[in-house]
Parts: sequence; structure tokens; C-alpha cells
Amino acid sequence: MDLKLRDGAPEDAPVIGQIAFEAFKAIADQHNFPPDFPSVEVAVMVASWLMSNPGIYCVVAELDGKIVGSNFLDERGPIAGIGPISVEPAVQNQRIGRALMVDVMERARAKGCAGMRLVQLAYHNRPLCLYTKLGFDAREELSTMQGTPPGLKIPGYDVRQATDADLDACNTLCEPIHGHRRAGELRDAIQMGTAKVVEHLGKITGYCTSIGWFGHAVGETNNDLKALIAAADSYAGPGFLCPTRNGELMRWCLEHGLRNVHQATLMTIGLYSEPRGAYLPAVLY
Repeated sequence: MDLKLRDGAPEDAPVIGQIAFEAFKAIADQHNFPPDFPSVEVAVMVASWLMSNPGIYCVVAELDGKIVGSNFLDERGPIAGIGPISVEPAVQNQRIGRALMVDVMERARAKGCAGMRLVQLAYHNRPLCLYTKLGFDAREELSTMQGTPPGLKIPGYDVRQATDADLDACNTLCEPIHGHRRAGELRDAIQMGTAKVVEHLGKITGYCTSIGWFGHAVGETNNDLKALIAAADSYAGPGFLCPTRNGELMRWCLEHGLRNVHQATLMTIGLYSEPRGAYLPAVLY
């Protein structure tokens, strides 16, 4: 193989999105699950969004001069988030995915990231084995929840749009839960208008960058997460990720009409602190 890796450029987004759509759909179809991307257009939009953010690195794989895959590394915080990774179905199982993973891992180490994380779809065994071989450990079972937001209000928990003035309070809330801050993601979400906060008894007790595939949330209690989930306009992408072991929150979601689409696994390498509070991870972690 004449395989070459290079930095991705914005003009690569249409090809990268097309490959991502076809790759994820092919795997999902094999296991009778809905695809992560409902259309090529959505996949291209996601690729364009990722590649337009200076805090996110993209690597492209070319085989004989043709783009055949890509991977992303979220560098906006001390912990790097990996993905989405995709390889054209016709050339899968030729170590291209491994090369793309090694590239972003080496970059994360060179930049001094304390750790790396990713979320792997549980029905696809091959990447689970690859990530394990590369040193990742499985940390958390996640349930992908989808449906119509309940639209109810949790008494005493008020949800509003987040502003720049909320950054310090949100970062202070996140640090004891995750062991680090996620200020880069939060700042971008505030600028995009997707971030929300929960106020309880006069103080911020929870926030989300969004409730959906690429959004994360933290709260002092499950009531904070319930308020954010209920107040969402919709759940972007395949849904939002809920730690399966959080039985109380899972039951609340199911009792309010949400459904579990599929399972996923949070995997980490390097620094990892067991979350000390209520949280929802993004698909990157």
C-alpha cells in the first residue's frame, strides 16, 4: 500500500463526510442499528464543523493519492478526545484505521495531553480490540438515549441559556466531577448558543454544552441532568449518552418516553479520574 497521512484541510470535508457516512452506515446495517449519520449532508456538515475549529486536529489517510479515511483529535482541554474515525468500506481491515489512531495518539502525547478518551460503539468488536491493543481501558458502559424531550420542568431547577459570565462557575462545577475543566468546549458552546445552565437555590448546579451526541453535561445531582434533558429542544445526532450504571437517571428517561438506541463504551488511556457526580459524556468523552 502507498498509504500517506497528512493534515486535513477544509476543502476535504465533502470527501471525509461521504466516507464517514458510508463507513458508519455499512457497519450499522450489518448489525441492524440506525446509522450515526442520517445522511451524507449531515456527515459533511459535522466534518466541516470539526475542521473549522482551530482546537480540533484532523488527519487524512490517502491511498495511492485518494482520500480513504480520517480521524480527529479534540485538543481543547487537558484530556484529548478522539474521533470520529472512519475508513472507506472497500479498504477496511488493511491497518489504515490503526495508522490513523497512532497518528492522533502520537500528536496528543507530543502536545503533553494528560490522557486520551474515546467512545466506541459496543456492537462493533473490531475497534474495541484495536483500541485495547493500543492501550485503552474500558471505563464506562453508556446507553444512547433518543426520543422527544419531555418538556417538563423539575421543580426548583431553572434552566437558561449560558453566557460568558457563567464560565467560572461551570468550570468550578466540572473540576471536582471529572478531575479537570472542559473550558474550551464550554466556551465554544456558549459562542454557538447551545450551552445551558441549571440554577438551584440561587446558584449554578449544572450545565451542558448541548444534550446530544457531541455535547457533555455535569451536575451536582441527577435533578440537574433531568432538568437539562427535559429542557432540550431536541437531541442532536443519534441521541445523548447516559452512563448505564446511573439507574435512577436511566429509569427517569425510560419513564418519560425515551428509548435506548444502542450501547457504547467509554475508553481511556492516561489520566482518568472516576467521575464524582452526575454527568453525561459526549461521543468524544
